[in-house]
Amino acid sequence: MKRVRIVISGEVQGVFFRKSALAKALELGVTGWIKNSANGHVIAEVQGENQRVETFITWCYQGPEKAVVTGVESNLIPLEDGIETFNIHYG
Repeated sequence: MKRVRIVISGEVQGVFFRKSALAKALELGVTGWIKNSANGHVIAEVQGENQRVETFITWCYQGPEKAVVTGVESNLIPLEDGIETFNIHYG
């Protein structure tokens, strides 16, 4: 098990990145959240089995059809207890 914080840059807002990431996370069975940042990036925290998290990170390099991803940074962060689903954070 691991947890990562991911910052995705490029044309990633207004292209259904968060909604597509939610579907991918549910498909993979990982937990966490995703949100837009004020500087135009998308930020996510994802937790689960190592390979499932790595598959999610790999997906972030492409994203949904209309996204133009120019960068993906991921860093390990401490695991969190009690998180059972994946959510989109608004605002």
